[in-house]
Amino acid sequence: MDVVNKIGLIGASIAMPLGIQAAEKPKPARPNIIVILTDDMGYSDLGCYGGEIMTPNIDGLASNGLRWAQFYNNARSCPSRAVLMTGLYPHQAGMGWMAAADMQTPEYQGYLNDNCVTIAEVLGQSGYETYMVGKWHLCSDRQCKGNVTEHWPMARGFNHYYGHPEGASNYFHAKLVDGEERLPETGDGFYLTDAITDTAASYITRHDYKDKPLFLYLAFNAPHWPLHALQEDIDKYKGKYDVGWDSLRVQRFKKQKAMGLFSEDVELSPRDSRVPAWNSLTDDQKKEYSMRMTIYAAQIAAIDRGVGKVIKALKDAGEFNNTVIMMMDDNGACAERLGTDGIANVTGKAETWESYRINWANLSSTPYREFKHYTNEGGIASPLIVSWPNGINNQLDGSFIREYGYFADIMATCVDIAGAKYPSVYKGHKITPCEGVSLVPNFSNKPTGRGMTFWEHEVNIAVRDGKWKLNIHHVENEPINLSKLELYDMEKDPTELHNLASSDTAKANSMLRAWEKWAARVHAYPLSTDGYGKRQQAYRRVINGEFDDNFGGWTLSENPSVSYSIDKKHTISGGKTAMITVSQTGAKPSDSFMKWDFPTTGEAHGTISFSYKTDKTNKVWVRMERANKAAEKALSKEVELSKEGSVSLPFVIDKGRWQLALYFGNSNPGNIWLDNVKLDLDSNGK
Repeated sequence: MDVVNKIGLIGASIAMPLGIQAAEKPKPARPNIIVILTDDMGYSDLGCYGGEIMTPNIDGLASNGLRWAQFYNNARSCPSRAVLMTGLYPHQAGMGWMAAADMQTPEYQGYLNDNCVTIAEVLGQSGYETYMVGKWHLCSDRQCKGNVTEHWPMARGFNHYYGHPEGASNYFHAKLVDGEERLPETGDGFYLTDAITDTAASYITRHDYKDKPLFLYLAFNAPHWPLHALQEDIDKYKGKYDVGWDSLRVQRFKKQKAMGLFSEDVELSPRDSRVPAWNSLTDDQKKEYSMRMTIYAAQIAAIDRGVGKVIKALKDAGEFNNTVIMMMDDNGACAERLGTDGIANVTGKAETWESYRINWANLSSTPYREFKHYTNEGGIASPLIVSWPNGINNQLDGSFIREYGYFADIMATCVDIAGAKYPSVYKGHKITPCEGVSLVPNFSNKPTGRGMTFWEHEVNIAVRDGKWKLNIHHVENEPINLSKLELYDMEKDPTELHNLASSDTAKANSMLRAWEKWAARVHAYPLSTDGYGKRQQAYRRVINGEFDDNFGGWTLSENPSVSYSIDKKHTISGGKTAMITVSQTGAKPSDSFMKWDFPTTGEAHGTISFSYKTDKTNKVWVRMERANKAAEKALSKEVELSKEGSVSLPFVIDKGRWQLALYFGNSNPGNIWLDNVKLDLDSNGK
């Protein structure tokens, strides 16, 4: 088969036959490796994938390297990052869903497990100096809030880190980490995208290449919401989007065909039914939506500027030719709706929190259907650009790779390029074998042989097997329907417009059986039909009561007389215990507190229990109260605490949002240690 079509950025040239290979080059020193990941960027946003946004630095990498026409992420931030970093399917790494919740199974725990290794861990053992800048999103939300550093990048093989472990950030007022230290919130003159790339360029400049090769993971937060951009970048695009999404979708698709990304017989998917025709909008609506896309484009322009800084730093160091740069995106365009309607808040400033919405996500997905979260092409298709002047056959510069690849292949490629060894045991833990295949054969126009590839994200299911793709599109909170199959011939119908499942039931069913076998292997079962919000809320009913995530998830109110800390020495059970230090009794019992809020779905009987130790007899008020209405209580009791013991208190609550509150304002001076805090509800409260 033809793996590569030799297509330039402006026009087409003749494809090079598979058998023709470039002359052997002298083997250089082990190359530096840079993996660049953007966040929530659509398949067609970059200039070299059909977009009108100006991305000259990224386009330059493409014109002097390779682009993949079909490269796949895992539909959402956390699972995609897990696949990228570990070379496994997300379930195998513990990230079958998101960082937002531990769904109480190892495959969906919401952070990387100990049976996987990261690229940094593998390359670090092979002699690379490892750097990361930007968004991590591979520790749980509770771990991030609790500053649990044992799940941050420095604990997963990176020697240097600057960025945010969380899944999103204000671009102007960011809460960042340097190494394992939380930094003060940023202020005037700061812009996240520039700070990330300035740091990356600084790492490149300072690195000693004579000592070790460099591995850098550059993970942008952009262009993920909120719509925050520098005014000078916004100004470059003002008015550009006044023509609307309908015209621009046609324009992008025409450009994609002209550059050879799609053949002339491929059809553009219709405008999403949830998106109105541009010409049906009022003038005020057009102004508002034009501004939304303007800011989004400005965010991507900032990414391109940053990539330019990285390229310059490499060239200044004399290392550009011997550096492999691989650039991709974590999921399809983001259709999530944030903010309010109207132009007032669509400014790109720090105090706003807006998204560009499904209206423009439909443009970013051109020519595909659907978005982030789904396993249609619009949710899982990613650009992939690879530059490596010393390692890629230069006769292929500007070409498209037609063979499909998957995020797990990045790990395998890094291991191959570095001459590293993927371990079977790491730090005493058995390591799951890598699921990726090296992309290096593609660099000289040879096939990689990637075979059947599988997806599951929130019961959106897909299988890719050669030219065939099976898909199951799931609607949140509806029953699972594994018989609602979509089957597409991706060579003839890459935009998934002609479902062949009813005409080729044998193929569809055989691919479904293959998916079920895979799901059993990686423990993608049991599937949950609950949507994002329901999964989050269910997890709130699981208290961080062993304090494994420090105080992540708890709300603490301190004053000069009461302080809170995590004690790893005077533990009750496990490795951590909450220690409350009271220096003097407060004026009111409610002066200082620990609170945990949670929702219930109906009237419920419950029990709150905990273990404790004290250095002297003490007391604490225990209350079950309505969240934001503390005066409404289902339980209120002052509990006497002896030297050590346990407490169990029953309560009855109705549907709504409640909070467990432990008040220390009236406690005696001394130390109180708490552990094993548990909330037990009957089935009505779930």
